[in-house]
Amino acid sequence: MKSCIRLLCLLLCVPMWVSAQNQPSISPEKLETLKQELVTEIDKNAKFTQEMIDMVFSFGELGFQETETSKYLTDILKKNGFKIEYGISGVPTAWIAKWGTGKPLIAIGSDIDCIPKASQKPGVAYHDPIIEGAPGHGEGHNSGVPLNITSVLALKKIMEREKISGTLMLWPGVAEEQLGTKAFYIRDGYFKDVDACIFTHVDDNLAVSWGDAGYNGMISVKFTFEGQAAHAAGAPWRGKSALDAVELMNIGWNFKREHLEPTQRSHYVIVDGGDQPNVVPSKASVWYYFRERTYPKIKALYDAGIKIAKGAAMMTDTKMTYEVMGSAWPGHFNKPIAETMYENIKRVGLPTWTEADQMLAKASQKEMNAPKITGLDTKLDTLGKPVTFSLGGGSDDIADISWSLPTVVLRYPSNMPGLPGHHWSNAIAMATPIAHKGATAGAKAEALTLLDMLTKPEIITQAWEYYNKEQTKETKYTPLISEKDKPAIHLNEKIMAQYRPQMKKYYYDPAKYKSYLEQLGIKYPVLRDDQKAAIQSESKAAEASGNSTKNP
Repeated sequence: MKSCIRLLCLLLCVPMWVSAQNQPSISPEKLETLKQELVTEIDKNAKFTQEMIDMVFSFGELGFQETETSKYLTDILKKNGFKIEYGISGVPTAWIAKWGTGKPLIAIGSDIDCIPKASQKPGVAYHDPIIEGAPGHGEGHNSGVPLNITSVLALKKIMEREKISGTLMLWPGVAEEQLGTKAFYIRDGYFKDVDACIFTHVDDNLAVSWGDAGYNGMISVKFTFEGQAAHAAGAPWRGKSALDAVELMNIGWNFKREHLEPTQRSHYVIVDGGDQPNVVPSKASVWYYFRERTYPKIKALYDAGIKIAKGAAMMTDTKMTYEVMGSAWPGHFNKPIAETMYENIKRVGLPTWTEADQMLAKASQKEMNAPKITGLDTKLDTLGKPVTFSLGGGSDDIADISWSLPTVVLRYPSNMPGLPGHHWSNAIAMATPIAHKGATAGAKAEALTLLDMLTKPEIITQAWEYYNKEQTKETKYTPLISEKDKPAIHLNEKIMAQYRPQMKKYYYDPAKYKSYLEQLGIKYPVLRDDQKAAIQSESKAAEASGNSTKNP
């Protein structure tokens, strides 16, 4: 009886994907031929990739409001045989698209939201918004899902012809800038049967890393205070100011900072400060991001914030409530998949940048006072390894998925180095040849890695061994959200309602124009005369320096 129980336990511990019995045997020579075919197919589809990137750029939709973006992308996938599940986790713009049969089930994701006030004409190396004050892709999330679609459609052709089993699952990171959805996807079970995940994110090089990524996890919380209105001049003693409570909370938190570890990052905006000065504000809200390097430290910041908010409510005789708006763990990524991917990255290499590409990059760097005016990278990054120490930094909710199953993030070179991030300048490249070529390179690296994972089952076996024996040996994932928390799907409604009617006039029409640059009448790249002169001067100085070195 005991031996039967041991056998049953052993069988339950073996991942389901090991039993992909019908997978055809593919020799190394055959695999190499298929990889060459993938690269060729993705190159052939470069125009298709460009159209998708430019279209999503033109939509410019903020988190939770990505209606045009989601419809456009899911329509493409539906036409190509993918089965779509809409509105996952109660988020109208979230979806899952699946194609294929059997194991392994591999998830392929990327974000789709943009940045407030980041409207910018692409290819213009100085501030020139399409619509003043409107949102725009000031990070580059318009390029990730198009990259993924290009990759999987090329792979799909080979899988069908070669009868390679496996299921591809595409999905979007909705409202990533608010860390608003991925923890909910995990909580609601959408990844429970997934064997591995490849996520893509825009960057300025073609890269991947494994282990602790060095950034912070985070919880996003809105604190709302309710008091009593009164005439602010006639009878202020009859009022209870909710705005006073917000200000007192912020003062309390800012004094608290002195006694926090240097790895923490915390910041806030007052999202409701009352209506007008002569009315004591009866309602006011402040929205906090609490960031730290580990779950216990994030939770400690969260608890401290609640305590300070309660104190502010007591001092002002107001009522306080709070709402979790989003969350993310610190990231940890899979070693075997990253190592496999990096071999394919070396095979693909960086795009060939033109003089026009480099001119745009150098002028943009100069405009933004970048630490170095070096243009676009021409040398591949090395394989990223775990950090030994980090003072922390940004957050990304892909980490919640990375702590739930083997995951890597492929970073691809569709943007320019040296820019401030979350800024209109980060939109300059995102509907130009830089973005298009960078995404094509990323699609190749991703498709080659997916093919390896489908045809070499040991990769996913090793990925789970690393996940179970190394990553989660001592650290177990505990969600920062509860079963009662809901995605904040109301966010950004008013902003998009204000700007969308104007933005619609500028949606890309690929039937009429070869590119979004052409539609906007932009002769790539657009530089001011002073930018051109500065770059030419630096180029001559560099040449002179090089000549003097050769001939002292």
